[in-house]
Amino acid sequence: MDQPPTVLFESYEQDFRHIIDSVRQKLEGDAKSSVGEQRKAALRRAEIELDEADDIVSQLETEIQGIPKSVQGPFTTRLKQARADLNKYKKLSKDLHSQAQRSDLLGAYSRNQRSDDPYGERSERERLLTGHEVLNDGSRRLQESTSVALQTEAYGAEILTTLRGQREQIENSRDMLNTADRNIDRASTTIGKMIRHRKETLTVWFPYRMYKQRVIIGVIAVFFIILIIVILYFKLDGFFGWADTLNSDIGYAVPSV
Repeated sequence: MDQPPTVLFESYEQDFRHIIDSVRQKLEGDAKSSVGEQRKAALRRAEIELDEADDIVSQLETEIQGIPKSVQGPFTTRLKQARADLNKYKKLSKDLHSQAQRSDLLGAYSRNQRSDDPYGERSERERLLTGHEVLNDGSRRLQESTSVALQTEAYGAEILTTLRGQREQIENSRDMLNTADRNIDRASTTIGKMIRHRKETLTVWFPYRMYKQRVIIGVIAVFFIILIIVILYFKLDGFFGWADTLNSDIGYAVPSV
């Protein structure tokens, strides 16, 4: 049988309190009193437990949704308190981490200073000169970084200008291609119309042209026939005239008996 949400809430809250007490002991006791690797180990264990506590708070937020509104008020207050404790120790863990990092940096710097100074303490003047050199070196590096940034910006502007020019060329080429495409479409349409018109003209004109050629050929044939007849007529007429003349000549030459 499932347990009611209030019982589950209280069970999760007890687990949270147990974990948060352990986190308090590590952060306020072990982490503050120890140094070096012991402090780091305590902080790591505290972080793991804080993650577990965070999960439990999320589970509390889920369980409170099933508690009736009439009795939800006290549980809401307890949930807010748990969340406040969790945030408090998260912040404390973060601060202790920062302190540990600063301590490590300062310890490393002190060790380097001792190793660089074999004669013990150095004078104030030497420390000031060293600081001045460090500042000058930092300024020089900053100037170099600024110069590199300016050069990079100039290269970037040049590249953008080149890309802008190439974009304009591409757009002009695209416009020219679109214009050529439209001209080709118009030319194709015109040629198609011309072909259709030619077909229509040939369809109408070709029979008429054949008929005309036949008429011309017929006229020429008739002309030649008439010409031949006329020539034959004149030839025959001349022949008969010559024959009559010949007969007449013979008649006068030969006397009758």
